[in-house]
Amino acid sequence: MTAEYLFPIRQTRRDFFAASAGLSLGFAGMNLQNSAQAAPSTSPVRLGSGSLMFELDPTWGRLPEGMNYGLGCAVVVDRQDRVIVTSRSPHPCVAIFDKAGKLLETWAKDFANRVGYDTPEEVAATAHGLYWSLEPEGEFLYWTENVAGPKGGPKIGARVYKTDMQGKILYTLGNDVADSSTSQKLAMTNPTDVAVAPNGDIYIVDGYGSQKVHRLDKNFKLLKTIGGRGKEHGQFNTCHGVWVSTLRKEPEIYIADRANDRIEVFSPELEYKRTITGVLAPCCFYQHDGLIYVPELKSRVTVIDAEDKIVAHLGDGREFKDNQQRPEVFALPHALSLSSSGDLYVVEWVPTGRPRKFRRLKV
Repeated sequence: MTAEYLFPIRQTRRDFFAASAGLSLGFAGMNLQNSAQAAPSTSPVRLGSGSLMFELDPTWGRLPEGMNYGLGCAVVVDRQDRVIVTSRSPHPCVAIFDKAGKLLETWAKDFANRVGYDTPEEVAATAHGLYWSLEPEGEFLYWTENVAGPKGGPKIGARVYKTDMQGKILYTLGNDVADSSTSQKLAMTNPTDVAVAPNGDIYIVDGYGSQKVHRLDKNFKLLKTIGGRGKEHGQFNTCHGVWVSTLRKEPEIYIADRANDRIEVFSPELEYKRTITGVLAPCCFYQHDGLIYVPELKSRVTVIDAEDKIVAHLGDGREFKDNQQRPEVFALPHALSLSSSGDLYVVEWVPTGRPRKFRRLKV
């Protein structure tokens, strides 16, 4: 098994959003939707220290006039260091930047049609997780949808689907999906994240729904399901994110048990191993250069080493009521990813998505 196979994420937040919705997001003369930074700074904005020092790129992530980010869902980096950003916006649903920061593509209606919707608004209503996977056959994306729909009306979403890098669906999983050669019924009510193991096994967390974790093989055969709501080991309260760590000799499955403020660690067979504490509302994971980065919805990013030791808390914005307006801290980090050179990309569950790049400084 090779760790190169395993890459992603790249996945309720409603309480946090309700608390933050009233904060002012605007500054005179600026369009925050098209700016990576809420206010100009006369000196570089930096996070961390020592070998984990990052500097904000204040111009990265800007969109053309007429386009806007929505609530920040996911960000992933592909093999060419292209950065793919998703948010709850119909225009664009997806924004893709090259490694130099140039906007390459934006996806809207065409993408909506490819994934079975009539309008980009339906994509925006259900958007949540995104995982990038490098597999023997090439690069693929795994999308995780939340459920959406008017009260008492028809519901959409609640699917997990695998696509090529152009967004063409190759396989679909879902509770209301018919079994076929390219789709399969799977009991999920509101999935949030996906991860793929070095051997091709697929792990799905139903983090806003049943609180169950599913393990499937590379051909989408269901192998095992664990979980349910609770605080005991093997139970979860918002199992929001999943990751296959290759930091140790054998792969391990990390589950972000968000409302329980912990990370639960399992074997590939989903047997409980241990718990990592000291985290606050962990959302998901990304592994880079011997470390695991964890965006925490309670206003910071935590970095963990192979021995489960917390080695850094980055951009802790908990003490600031105006943390959405402070470039040096985080407000509601929802997902992150790193480039091959170690640059950090973060999106937040705020109305502007607040996608930002923090360049890794060499020491």
